[in-house]
Amino acid sequence: MDKLDSYRDIIQNILEYHHRIPYTYGEIDSKLIIDCERNNFVLMNAGWLGNQRVHGVIVHVEIINDKIWIQRDGIEDGITCELVAAGVPKDDIVLAFHPEYVRQHTGYAIN
Repeated sequence: MDKLDSYRDIIQNILEYHHRIPYTYGEIDSKLIIDCERNNFVLMNAGWLGNQRVHGVIVHVEIINDKIWIQRDGIEDGITCELVAAGVPKDDIVLAFHPEYVRQHTGYAIN
């Protein structure tokens, strides 16, 4: 399996795990959107909490130039640690939610 396919599988497995965790409040569903052709992976929620609409992205990950770009990370402990635990080197992970001048201090890839 090549690196790109491996990264797709790792991301998908992590997001599927979080997708299966049910919400214990409100009428909120988890939505998992995977587009392997365009290397986009989104975990979001949608539903109602009482009279309030809930709809938003929890995690958005892209694979760009053979690196994993974390665009949004709303998982409680973060998806980054799970990626590293699954064998993804830190220099292949870009914390895209930080500006470039901050990324250089994170221990992960800048771009």
